[in-house]
Amino acid sequence: MIIQSVGERNLVKPLISTPPIAQCEISVIIPVKDEAHHLIATLAALARQTCLAGQPLCPRQYEVIVLANNCTDNSAAIARQFAREHPHLAIHVAEMTLPPERAYIGYVRKLLMDEAYHRLMGLGRQRGIIASTDGDTQVAPTWIAATRAEIATGADAVGGRILTERQSRHALSPQARTFFLQEVGYRFLVAELEYYLDPDPYDPLPRHYQHYGASLAVTAQMYATAGGLPPVRTPEDEAFYQSLLRVNARFRHSLRVQVTTSARATGRSPVGLANQLTKWSEMPGDAALKVEPAAAVISRFRSRRKLRLVWQRLSQGQHLSLPEIESLADRLGVTKDWLLIELFRPQTFGRLFEKVSQHQQQSYLSRWPLIDVQTAIMELRQSRAMRIESGALRSIAHFNY
Repeated sequence: MIIQSVGERNLVKPLISTPPIAQCEISVIIPVKDEAHHLIATLAALARQTCLAGQPLCPRQYEVIVLANNCTDNSAAIARQFAREHPHLAIHVAEMTLPPERAYIGYVRKLLMDEAYHRLMGLGRQRGIIASTDGDTQVAPTWIAATRAEIATGADAVGGRILTERQSRHALSPQARTFFLQEVGYRFLVAELEYYLDPDPYDPLPRHYQHYGASLAVTAQMYATAGGLPPVRTPEDEAFYQSLLRVNARFRHSLRVQVTTSARATGRSPVGLANQLTKWSEMPGDAALKVEPAAAVISRFRSRRKLRLVWQRLSQGQHLSLPEIESLADRLGVTKDWLLIELFRPQTFGRLFEKVSQHQQQSYLSRWPLIDVQTAIMELRQSRAMRIESGALRSIAHFNY
């Protein structure tokens, strides 16, 4: 169902009065606030898009929409000048000053994504792509082509790999840089383990863990099905990802889709990478990054897999025994009676698992205290090695017999 905020205009008039050209398949949106220093590079990367084979991408297949909000610099003027210098590419620039209660990235990105949705649907492109990036980000030359290729394989939405610009990363404090690299390594291992324990055919290895606004794409149809970008302040991209999971969207964390963004420690939002880098820089020198241990990660993914299989069986009209329900409830950290009600309630698996996560008892959540990230990485690597070895042995056994 298309909710009202997507199905109807949020504005009295569209952000962009110029209609999209008939061949447009992808609408790229860029929220901008005081990005004069980065914006030319951001737009230049979009103007240099190629197909996967390296040939220039037809500029009539995509458009770029820039919304400069509450800027104190000349970001809008820079974008308009770039558009004049690159007439072959449809670059639309809107500028507005929002009241304080709406002057936040979640609202601005929603305005842009809603606009892109209406423009694509106006062309009848339900599988047209709304692609989001940021004003301090440079997309790879094949960013659009790789995104389109992932959608063509059946994905409804794509999170691109977000790399940090080397010079700005080296400018960070040693502690912030160390914590950042440790977290990236940890989360990559978690994403790999997730596939081993609860594989998603639409998100196979190799994969990553990011689904953020600097590189986030979704079909127009799925954008509406998920209810559009949630009206939250931040992190709006994480909230949208949860909305997609709630409706069982096929989400791809693609390593082929890449962007490079600034690793600055001063951001435009009270949360996000810049805010986290600042916090890490301000932590005491003997502090350690604390994360979930491998045992907690493994338990969560195994439990989700078990719940998914049970949900699928019920959806097919199969029966479950009471001991089986009790065992699953204990594994999930919820009560048997609550789980029984939710299992037989009509809902998507994504919505069911979200409720389970919200309903888990504190005793369950406290089973695994946080540990030093270096220890967790070691545990995850050991678990990965065991699973790879086990998989190789199964392959040999299958070959021999």
